[in-house]
Amino acid sequence: MDKITGTLIWYYYICPREVWLMSRELNPDQDNPYIEIGRLIHEDSYTREKKEITFGNIKLDILKKKNGQIVVAEIKKSSRFEKSARMQLAFYLHRLKEMGIEAKGELLIPKEKKRIRIELDADIEEELKRATTEIKDIISWEMPPKPEKNKFCGKCAYREFCQA
Repeated sequence: MDKITGTLIWYYYICPREVWLMSRELNPDQDNPYIEIGRLIHEDSYTREKKEITFGNIKLDILKKKNGQIVVAEIKKSSRFEKSARMQLAFYLHRLKEMGIEAKGELLIPKEKKRIRIELDADIEEELKRATTEIKDIISWEMPPKPEKNKFCGKCAYREFCQA
């Protein structure tokens, strides 16, 4: 699971082509306005919290202790990608659990004033296992998956890779 990152988990639930591109370090257009907005929300929100903590191959947005419990939080600009965000955060919780650290998760969506609690359970861990297996398969391919239009394509920063 070492090659798998939270970002790949995130992209897996959006588009397999993005997984393949990101695994090759073909990064999305950093000038894409949606990426810039996300970056600004991340920087300007929760300024009193300790942010961007790296453990091995995971990068946590926020790590804090709340009522004696370790809480990992992930900041997102909207709930549009809620499934992806939930699974990315679950991946971080799973990796921490493998390191002997029990933690809870919070998905934070400041613009919508949402705070969604995430806890690992057997079903989520099983889904992560399936997802990581499929991600390993996708990144082993010599060529990227063919572009398939979905509801997320309109604002995608990888649009050039699919529509060129």
